[in-house]
Order: sequence, then C-alpha cells, then structure tokens
Amino acid sequence: MPTDWELWACAQKLIKQHQAKAPLQVAIRIAELATDGDADGVRTWQAVGERVDQLMDYRVGRPLSKH
Repeated sequence: MPTDWELWACAQKLIKQHQAKAPLQVAIRIAELATDGDADGVRTWQAVGERVDQLMDYRVGRPLSKH
C-alpha cells in the first residue's frame, strides 16, 4: 500500500487531470482491478477515492464532515 502522502498526491493529480470527473475515473479503475482480481489494487484505489472525495468537497466549499 502506498504511503498516505502518495495517496494524497494521487488524489490531487486525478483532480487536476480529470476535474469533476475524477471520482468517475476512480470508480472505473476500481472496477478494472476488481475484474482482474487485484484486491490490493482495489484497496489502494478505494483509499485514493476517499481522498478525492475529501478534496472535492473542500474545493466546492462543502464541509469535510459527513455528519
């Protein structure tokens, strides 16, 4: 599993490249990895996706807390 810093860097890069479609790109990649049976890859991309969601929420001014 990549470091926390690497996961945040991946999330930021995805947002920069794909903007509002970054969560869709994460979902596509998770589906590909799941189809290939790559459980570690799925967990890694789920972690990236969590960070993408947090950064996207921050960028549009929504609170980070889901409560």
